[in-house]
Amino acid sequence: MIETIFLEVLPENFRHEKSFLIKNKLNDSKKLSKLNDSELNFIQKSASLCTLNNLRKIRAIAIFKNELSISPHESYLLLHCGISSIKSLSILNPYELKERIGRLERSLRTKTQTKITLSILKDWIQRANQISKSI
Repeated sequence: MIETIFLEVLPENFRHEKSFLIKNKLNDSKKLSKLNDSELNFIQKSASLCTLNNLRKIRAIAIFKNELSISPHESYLLLHCGISSIKSLSILNPYELKERIGRLERSLRTKTQTKITLSILKDWIQRANQISKSI
């Protein structure tokens, strides 16, 4: 039940992908994070309304959720800041990441709903570094 919520919290622009994934019992974030590119291509060809770009974003959000233990909202924020993988997060420093988030907020003229501090960003980056080194 909790894993279904993972897909439910994603924005409305993922509606076709969410519908397909739930219908095909791919609503577990662990399963989603393990999908490879050929499986994503197969899903996209099976459901013409699903876009490959959105499927890749959902996979990235699932990977961030599983590997870094961050919420889907925080994962989506990372994607909007141009960080789409654990590796790309691991090479940043907390100040750069905070600057990217601030730039995003200014361009959208809004504040993010999450309370993200430099210490939280540092923790994310440290965990990403540990994961990158173990791969």
